[in-house]
Amino acid sequence: MPHVPQVKIPATYIRGGTSKGVFFRLQDLPERCQVPGEARDKLFMRVIGSPDPYSAHIDGMGGATSSTSKCVILSKSSQPGHDVDYLYGQVSIDKAFVDWSGNCGNLSTAAGAFAIHAGLVDPARIPDNGTCVVRIWQANIHKTIIAHVPVTSGQVQETGDFELDGVTFPAAEIVLEFLDPSDDGEEGGSMFPTGNLVDDLEVPGVGTFKATMISAGIPTVFVNAEDIGYQGTELREDINSDPEQLARFEQIRIAGALRMGLIKTPEEAATRQHTPKIAFVSPPKDYRTSSGKQVQAGDVDLLVRALSMGKLHHAMMGTAAVAIGTAAAVPGTLVNLAAGGGERTAVRFGHPSGTLRVGAEAKRVDGEWTVTKAIMSRSARILMEGWVRVPGDAF
Repeated sequence: MPHVPQVKIPATYIRGGTSKGVFFRLQDLPERCQVPGEARDKLFMRVIGSPDPYSAHIDGMGGATSSTSKCVILSKSSQPGHDVDYLYGQVSIDKAFVDWSGNCGNLSTAAGAFAIHAGLVDPARIPDNGTCVVRIWQANIHKTIIAHVPVTSGQVQETGDFELDGVTFPAAEIVLEFLDPSDDGEEGGSMFPTGNLVDDLEVPGVGTFKATMISAGIPTVFVNAEDIGYQGTELREDINSDPEQLARFEQIRIAGALRMGLIKTPEEAATRQHTPKIAFVSPPKDYRTSSGKQVQAGDVDLLVRALSMGKLHHAMMGTAAVAIGTAAAVPGTLVNLAAGGGERTAVRFGHPSGTLRVGAEAKRVDGEWTVTKAIMSRSARILMEGWVRVPGDAF
């Protein structure tokens, strides 16, 4: 019986923030996968190990969570004033599709580091020791991200003492600037697609909830924890083990997506799992993190829990952190009110793994709110590099 040989593709497995993914240089992909389309999607699904009815990713590089089912393509930038183009694919775990509708803020950190590792940044711009400023064009959402990557002896510095809640070991700090993150590249262009800071969101068969719907970093629907029967202190097991509650969250997400104009029919949401995100907020409370660390109410401005790809995230998505920081900077949003209201340029929020600080500069121009940039610190580290292998008939 003839067999199909495996194909070797150069790849790098990297942790970025609280996510990890398989990174490729565009030029290293098989020719038919160097352009968007079915072949590329099939390749990435096979690399990750999806679709997997066992939700385990035993036969792939994925980790069977939304945080670990990701692929990234980098290439020299086609945009003036940028070093690299960064394209991100969120691979569904149990369904046969790759969602290209948004960015991963956590892997944006790794994109800056990988750009240097992969020889995609002009060597003349890389200091022997210091910080290399990598200008990234986020091709999914057509936005600029600036990564400040530490360099030692001409190489990316990966080890250090920067601690990030949700990541076990310390590493080197990378500062990210998300420039003009509002509207997330979606049609319509408004940071608040409904025109309101707070809406009454009617969810058929579920109820009506106060909601802040914002497109900044990534389209996100925020609701109050109390309104949906939660405290805001919940951990993954409190929600992810309850199919009925997950289904309710999905109905809220679908209703928000419709109101934001991201989909035209509820059925479209099945092929757009990555966006929008759904999150719930609460004023500060004492709680214990998933690692057992105690967070005091006085340590944070508010609590936020967010779902990604249908499950409560173990920490916080980087793009959702941008949405949180931006919404917190606009007086009157549910996020801002949970943090105590008023004007602010930074917020520290509690999530299931700990706390995170994000800054945002928001202003009102001609009656419309806009944000010039959001800033946060993450870290990145190469876990493995070499070749990923997939059966030759997989794509």
